[in-house]
Amino acid sequence: MDKELEKILPLVQKPARYTGGEYGQTMKNKAEVELRMALCFPDVYEIGMSNLGLRILYECINRMDGVWCERCFAPWFDMDEQMRAHGLPLTALESGDPLSEFDALGFSMGYEMADTTVLEMLDLAGIPIRSAERPNLTPLVFAGGSACCNGEPMAEFFDLMVIGEGEDADCELLELLRKAKREGWTKAAFLKAASAIRGVYVPSLYEPVYNEDGIQTDLVPLDGAPETVTKAIMEDFEHSVFPTNQIVPSTEVVHDRVTLELFRGCIRGCRFCQAGQIYRPVRARSVETLVQQGKEALEYTGYQELTLSSLSSSDYKGLSQLCDGLIDYCEPRGIGFSLPSLRADNFSMEIMERVQKVRKSGLTFAPEAGTQRLRDVINKNVTEEDLLHSCAVAFSGGWNGVKLYFMLGLPTETDEDVIGISELVDKVVHCWRENASNKARGCRITVSTSCFVPKPHTAFQWEPQVSREEYMRRVKLLRDTMKARSVTYNWHDDETSHTEAVLSRGDRRVGALLESIWRQGGYLESWSEGFRYERWTKAAEECGLSLDFYANRRREEDEFLPWQRLNMGVTQAFLLREKHQAEKGVLSPDCRHACSSCGAARFLKEGKCNG
Repeated sequence: MDKELEKILPLVQKPARYTGGEYGQTMKNKAEVELRMALCFPDVYEIGMSNLGLRILYECINRMDGVWCERCFAPWFDMDEQMRAHGLPLTALESGDPLSEFDALGFSMGYEMADTTVLEMLDLAGIPIRSAERPNLTPLVFAGGSACCNGEPMAEFFDLMVIGEGEDADCELLELLRKAKREGWTKAAFLKAASAIRGVYVPSLYEPVYNEDGIQTDLVPLDGAPETVTKAIMEDFEHSVFPTNQIVPSTEVVHDRVTLELFRGCIRGCRFCQAGQIYRPVRARSVETLVQQGKEALEYTGYQELTLSSLSSSDYKGLSQLCDGLIDYCEPRGIGFSLPSLRADNFSMEIMERVQKVRKSGLTFAPEAGTQRLRDVINKNVTEEDLLHSCAVAFSGGWNGVKLYFMLGLPTETDEDVIGISELVDKVVHCWRENASNKARGCRITVSTSCFVPKPHTAFQWEPQVSREEYMRRVKLLRDTMKARSVTYNWHDDETSHTEAVLSRGDRRVGALLESIWRQGGYLESWSEGFRYERWTKAAEECGLSLDFYANRRREEDEFLPWQRLNMGVTQAFLLREKHQAEKGVLSPDCRHACSSCGAARFLKEGKCNG
């Protein structure tokens, strides 16, 4: 460990975030390594090490001969201050070497509010923040993750972005970089060649065009760049990489457990949900593979908890058999087993009782809207009867609490829909009184609401976000109508939601806004300690931009969208059809009942998903 680093560790919170040396980390001989990559996560260690995608990519890249992938996370504010005061650059955990010595820096971008943290990490590493200021081939600075499905706000900072799933695409990209480095290519030559790799978007090869009113009208491909960048996808998900020899963090992280990924994609088609669209088509692993992966990972890591992960775990076809296989292993060893992502319309008490033999956890459902009319608009395909039946089954089985998630500001929402949340919650409380098997412990209902953020590549990508003032009015309306003492109400703040909408729907001009905010000290903005809305309003004024223009403006159906050059699988025609179905309050079936011709099935050889 660097002696200067060792000196400052006693001065910061959680110094184990910065020391490395964990069980399971990959170490390689630098003399035998031809290409070095830093896998960077723009948040603190305990968030990044809870990210399954980061663990998968770490394993994939380190399987490459002659390539060494290390990890780097954003330092907390105290560590950042100490590093700058002592002139210490940002380093990778495994080797302790500065990021500026690496050939490639790949950022995992799962949340738009991490954008300014990328700039802080680059600057702390002594690397120019803008792609144009980095004329050499290395270090190559790129990104991947769901936030890249609109890459325009960060287009001038990243050299390229990997759109879609990175397991194969990242490795192909690094192999090309190794060749370019060996043969002495220019950066421009490499970027042009990289743009031919499926899923690789090179922003400098596209030029935005705007009208006098500020609305973008095109993103023109230059120098032979593809008209459309089609996402990378793992067709054979059954045999894709899953790291059973996972790193065991040396300090507590958010998700301190083994996480099994059941499937990618979602059969449901909720119209607000970006993940449910961009990860299509549905691809599942077999029960046998998952049981084996779970056992191997638990044995290697020594973790005492296992959880199942997907966008809707209770939709997994072999769930009952999978639970049996894992419980047979977990129960005699005292290993906890949890099943999140439940749906109210297929909740199984039988499965929950088997899953929670070792440790009983809470129950969470997401009705999303308070009335059936609005649930039909968003294509939630869950009824009030579904929710109350599931709650009745749970309460009679010994549960005395449930968490309920809703959104405010959904398209077409009225005050009646808002009050409908309160009325639905009252019915859940009454359901507990009618069905609870143990009333002595009381009833605990937690209601949480967030502000709807219109996301790219969804049926609601054209819709405006309600104003901050209107959102808070609806929060107050709901709060004033929820009277039961057993109910706790939490709501997401309006300022962060407004900012998230700006970044979700922003064009390339938002990059100047991000740089201005970072220069004012903005980073780690997904944390309340780092977010200051005043910085955003000040920076927008300085840059001549309107936050409301991006967040609160309705897009016309024929308007060019900043993310329109990126093909995430579902077609524009399908999204428009779903938008029109929403306006009529008409449901679309889930993928198991009927195909809605979203377009994603063409990504698989057999032409159909296995939802």
